[in-house]
Amino acid sequence: MHLEVKNKPSGVKIKPSTVTGMGAIPQKKGVSFRVWAPFAEEVYVTGTFNKWSKDAHILCPEKNGYWSALVPEAKAGDEYKYVIHREGKELLKNDPYARQISGKTKNGVIYQSNFDWGKDKFTIPDYNDLVIYELHIGTFSPERDGKHGTLDGVRKKLPYLKQLGVNAIELMPLWHFPTTNSWGYNSNNPFAVEETYGGNEALKQLVKEAHATGIAVILDVAYNHFGPDELDLWQFDGWSENNRGGIYFYNDWRSWTPWGENRPDYGRGEVRQFLRDNAIMWLEDFRVDGLRFDATGFIHTVRGNHHDTSTHIPDGWSLLQWINEEVRKLFPKRITIAEDLQINEWITKPTGAGGAGFLAQWDAAFVHPLRAAVINIDDKNRDMGSIKNLLYHRYNDDAFQRVIYSESHDEVANGHARIPYEIDVKDSGGFFAKKRSALAAGFVFTTPGIPMIFNGQELLEDEWFRDDVAIDWEKLESFRGINRLYRDLIHLRRNTAGQTAGLTGQHIHVNHVDYDNKFITFHRWKESGPGDDVMVVANFSNQSFKNYALGVPKLGMWRVRFNSDWKGYSENFDNFPTIDTEAQPEPLHGMPLRALLDMGPYSLAILSQDRKSTAKR
Repeated sequence: MHLEVKNKPSGVKIKPSTVTGMGAIPQKKGVSFRVWAPFAEEVYVTGTFNKWSKDAHILCPEKNGYWSALVPEAKAGDEYKYVIHREGKELLKNDPYARQISGKTKNGVIYQSNFDWGKDKFTIPDYNDLVIYELHIGTFSPERDGKHGTLDGVRKKLPYLKQLGVNAIELMPLWHFPTTNSWGYNSNNPFAVEETYGGNEALKQLVKEAHATGIAVILDVAYNHFGPDELDLWQFDGWSENNRGGIYFYNDWRSWTPWGENRPDYGRGEVRQFLRDNAIMWLEDFRVDGLRFDATGFIHTVRGNHHDTSTHIPDGWSLLQWINEEVRKLFPKRITIAEDLQINEWITKPTGAGGAGFLAQWDAAFVHPLRAAVINIDDKNRDMGSIKNLLYHRYNDDAFQRVIYSESHDEVANGHARIPYEIDVKDSGGFFAKKRSALAAGFVFTTPGIPMIFNGQELLEDEWFRDDVAIDWEKLESFRGINRLYRDLIHLRRNTAGQTAGLTGQHIHVNHVDYDNKFITFHRWKESGPGDDVMVVANFSNQSFKNYALGVPKLGMWRVRFNSDWKGYSENFDNFPTIDTEAQPEPLHGMPLRALLDMGPYSLAILSQDRKSTAKR
């Protein structure tokens, strides 16, 4: 039986809404409102539909601290907030589930969409074919005052991204944040798309057109903290303990995060539902193809260290499991990626085995030794053993459970910078910066894993990432050769010409490491054979080599598909004659045959054999 509440000012009796779901949900005869405020004494909804009256529309109490009502006067497009009464105080709060926040007034907006998805039935590419481009909307393609990029700006760059060869873009968080510029991790209204980026419809249009272009869209979400600024969730209904965050947050020692004492309470069923609903909304309503979870170490532990069992948060681990299980059940072809960075295979183990259930994770075991190797100023200090190890590393015997990269938003900020700038602060567009950053890029695209590049990396962007400094697209002209280098690597990695299938495979054998001369060679294959077997040769020293002998797996001619020293990539490269080479019947480095190759300084070469023709004669 419905409870009835007599509205004090008008005498109108209002029943709880019979519409399921949280927040403001437009109906034929008004709008259904529902909010969770267990310590409130009364809750009203106010907005443009009642001239911001604070007592015209009272919500009815439901079980477990929920309040709801169907308000006939309200409609889509109206602005609104909740008025919450507790212990003589009146709180004016935005709806935690608000699907839109006005960029001007910062009020919630009743949102309803009739977006036409057309014939969109896109499916994310297979993980062994996936190449991700991580981007920050505000700086990727600026359209406002040269600073603020938009979702439409990203959409207009889709042809460029397609030509580059990437088939997935990963958007840094785009939910509403209170500051002018932001990385996106300080959300105060996580269900609303940031209006300065273009809002909900712009995101849907980007996803729709990306899909039509053959590009998947992965969205970054951060459930390790909210805020801390202008955070309506904070002490939402007036209750808290220890002067902490109230119903949406831990109110004890577990509240601590590097971003304030604002960790969500993963043990409260309503908060767990809130976070689950948010994840599913992006996949369902916006049709994104995957989610990348920020800093998951701060979800399942307090201090981000899974080795310290005293700070584990079991409720955080079970939350990650639940969300991943929900995604697998509802959207089995979508991907979830964790940024855990603790080299923890349990992150990508199935939930049935006790794992967190992610399908991939960012791999600290790759990025850190690779950056150290190319940034180090002295050749003798390059650790070839760590390079060998990063090639072999994987999780649960699956190379495609790791996302590998040399630059990301974290790796090029927070005290770090772009690789060219780290190599040569005075000349980040010079010979050494270009050569060794290209060497790093070569490893990103030839090592087993899901490769990723970051926001202008292919334009040789320098210094460090800032949310108020846009990508300099003029570098597309000045570093056109470097851009082509990335394009060539991506197409080889994806085997678009049909001659490098091995780069899409699980298999690798590092057959030679020259610790003195800083030289390494490795064999990649998927099923083996011409057009499949790939040999990668890398020189981590500032010396060239003539007739360097390397082991190869098959007789015949080995074609050089890529040479990072080619002058077409930069006029000041050496253009060392790294050319096709014939295998000789003499074993070497554990391989049945050998071949001779010339290599320039700080260079990487990719070789394979021509695929046999299947044409009928």
